[in-house]
Amino acid sequence: MGANFIVTQMFYNIDRYKEFVIKCRDNGIDVPIIPGLKPLTNKKQLISLPKIFHLDIPEELSSAIEECKTNADVQKVSTEWMVNMCKELIDFGVPVLHFYTMSNPGPTKKIVEQLA
Repeated sequence: MGANFIVTQMFYNIDRYKEFVIKCRDNGIDVPIIPGLKPLTNKKQLISLPKIFHLDIPEELSSAIEECKTNADVQKVSTEWMVNMCKELIDFGVPVLHFYTMSNPGPTKKIVEQLA
C-alpha cells in the first residue's frame, strides 16, 4: 500500500515480534519491520504501559522489576533485559533497532554501549 517500512509499538516479548513478522511475510508484506523498544525506568510502567499501549510484559520481567527497591535497580534489570532482547533480535535479522526514549535517552545509551 505504499509503505517503505514498519516500526512496531514497544514490546517486551520477542516471540510476539517474530510471530508478527512471519504473519506479515505470509501475507506478502516484505518491507523492513523495525522493532520498537523502550527500556523500563520505574515500577509504575508495569501498570501504565500495558494500560496505555495494550501490551504484555512477560511475567519473568515483571517479577524481576517488582523485586527492585529503587528506580536505579529497575533500570539495571531493564537494561539487561533489553540487551538480551536486542541480541536476539539482531540474530533474528532485524534491519535496525528503534528505541522509544520518551525524552530520557540515558537508559538507551547504556543499552547501546553494552551492545557495541
